[in-house]
Amino acid sequence: MTELGGLPDAPLLWSAAGLVVLAGLFAMTESALAVISPARAAELNREGLRGAAALQAVAADAVRHINLLLLLRLLCELTATTLVALVAVDTFGPGWTAALVTAGAMSVISFVVVGVAPRTIGRQHAYEVGRYTAPVLRWLGRVLGPLASLLIIIGNAVTPGKGFREGPFASTQVELRELVDLAEQRGVVEHGEREMIHSVFALGDTIAREVMVPRTEMVWVESTKTAEQALALALRSGFSRVPVIGESVDDVLGVVYLKDMARQVQEGGAATPVEHLMRVAAFVPEFKPVDDLLSEMQAARTHLAIVIDEYGGTAGLITIEDILEEIVGEITDEYDVERPPVERLADGAVRVTGRLPIEDLGELFDVELPADEVETVAGLLAQALGRVPIPGARVSVGGLTLVAEGTTGRRNHIDTVLVTREEPADETTPSERHMADV
Repeated sequence: MTELGGLPDAPLLWSAAGLVVLAGLFAMTESALAVISPARAAELNREGLRGAAALQAVAADAVRHINLLLLLRLLCELTATTLVALVAVDTFGPGWTAALVTAGAMSVISFVVVGVAPRTIGRQHAYEVGRYTAPVLRWLGRVLGPLASLLIIIGNAVTPGKGFREGPFASTQVELRELVDLAEQRGVVEHGEREMIHSVFALGDTIAREVMVPRTEMVWVESTKTAEQALALALRSGFSRVPVIGESVDDVLGVVYLKDMARQVQEGGAATPVEHLMRVAAFVPEFKPVDDLLSEMQAARTHLAIVIDEYGGTAGLITIEDILEEIVGEITDEYDVERPPVERLADGAVRVTGRLPIEDLGELFDVELPADEVETVAGLLAQALGRVPIPGARVSVGGLTLVAEGTTGRRNHIDTVLVTREEPADETTPSERHMADV
């Protein structure tokens, strides 16, 4: 057996083999940590499983520990390659033969022992691997973590442009989206599932103002109204939670629930003011990220929050359903049907959809309708009423009588409007607008 620098070749090869195995362990742990859910790790800790507490701590800061594992794996592989190169040079002499033997041997060994087998085991048994390796990894993170962070800082400093604060090894949102797109191309996920996953990523970039029901579409009730009146409003509008206001819409006092109003009326308290039934309202700024808002509403078990603008006024309201619609799309009732935009009735009246442009309605009846501030028939109805229209609301404008009919969708937008020519009266002119009590 030959010797190199006083050291036999066999110990060098055994050391290289040990380093390769150690690199495989690091790769296995890295692969497991990449798929471990912090929520699942916390659940294992509550169950009292061995190593689960350390796993929860590691999973909470997964990126830093993954960077450390990458550093340790590279250190082991490079050191093992150096030892094999020393043995190859001692055996074959300096030259291309030793270089090719070293490159070939380490490529095959690293691919199989470090690249394939450990990573497969890590993904297949992520939580078992994580529980047994987390205590050691947590200790290594305390000792060597600053070194990995320092090397990332140095790498970012010498890299043109802006580097990544947590290093380029952590999976970014862009990479995850690309993986989802690739999964769709390969048939792993459906197109709808892909859109849903992309919507989840977009939540972090979406603010409450972009999702909320705007102030002009809010349905509210004055604090002086009785439980019976508020219940009638809730039933007609289709909302189970209605904001209660004081002097104006900017003075939101609370939220009254349909079940509270129904119980009060059933128990004989129909005349009770709603201010005695309302619950505390939640207020959120209009620029709050939707993903944070969803977490807070889930934790507080709140289904509705009032959105406040920068001046402290009411900008709108937002519900959990509004946020969920950003992920799964419009939530509609199973009885919703697609209606034709225009339906002529036997009595000469016309039923139109709320989305019909005002110009089209004017052409149907050969009249001029104001279209400066609103564009649709539903918008014209709301503008003339001065509030959100609900089924049965009636208004006369431009010589036409508009009657709000059914609603559709979770926000209960007016679905159809019944339009008839206004009968001329002696005391009024066709250009005058009159709003009937709703």
